[in-house]
Amino acid sequence: MNKYMFMVFAGACSYGILSTFVKLAYQAGYTIEELSVTQASIGFIVLTTLTLIQGYYKKPEAMSIPASAWLYLLLTGACIGMTSYVYYLSVKYIPASVAIVLLMQFTWIGILLEWLFFNKKPAAIQFIIIGIIWIATIMASGVQGMQNSHLPAMGICYGLLSAVFYAVFILINSRLKYAVSSLMKSSVMIMGSAISLIIFTGHQLLAVHHFNIQLLKWGMFLALFGTIIPPLLFASGIPKTGHFKSSVLMTVEFPVAMCCSWLFLSEHISLLQWIGVIAMLMAIVGIKRKSA
Repeated sequence: MNKYMFMVFAGACSYGILSTFVKLAYQAGYTIEELSVTQASIGFIVLTTLTLIQGYYKKPEAMSIPASAWLYLLLTGACIGMTSYVYYLSVKYIPASVAIVLLMQFTWIGILLEWLFFNKKPAAIQFIIIGIIWIATIMASGVQGMQNSHLPAMGICYGLLSAVFYAVFILINSRLKYAVSSLMKSSVMIMGSAISLIIFTGHQLLAVHHFNIQLLKWGMFLALFGTIIPPLLFASGIPKTGHFKSSVLMTVEFPVAMCCSWLFLSEHISLLQWIGVIAMLMAIVGIKRKSA
């Protein structure tokens, strides 16, 4: 695995940690709006501070962003912010194992979007790898053993919407190849994430009463693994790795999330689920041999 593929892989692993600790934060009484906005705001402050420090030691022109890139970076950040928000909303209506299966559909959705908007027809090997990941995701989720014939439509819609946002994020990020630092790109993206979350959750934030030191602790932890480390790694890795490889590598978020739930929440994972995890990891390794 080369350097840029490892960056995407590590960023996705960082995202995989989040769902377990978000559940723990829910148990502590905090809401989706409080956690998502605090996470994005702290991430933006930290990345902007690091960018200013980096700019102090570099020439101003080396830290500038072309005017044409601002809109794309802000849009990319808004997509990743909304991915987290609507995914957490879906978990309120449907089991987490079903929600993560829906989120993982970003792989084929991204390929479809690239085909529709950029006329890039998928290769046969891509369909095979995506099929393996889809089947492995179903196995690893344990959804086949549940009675889910009456799932709320709202939860399913939120889950699929999170997959669309995630696919758009990867697609746009894979085409952002401006010669600016990863810190600068990441800080602008997280600005877009924070702005979008504040717009969509502002009215709920006015009614909450949990802005305290404990919320800041949760926010700092989630910001580190959700809005600081991954954007930096993705900003460097995704443009070099490409859309398809990045999409497949980022599915590692699911097995990481499962392992964290097993370790920290004592959730049971069956043998079939572990087989699904192994199959997914094998598919990820497979893209090193053949990709678009």
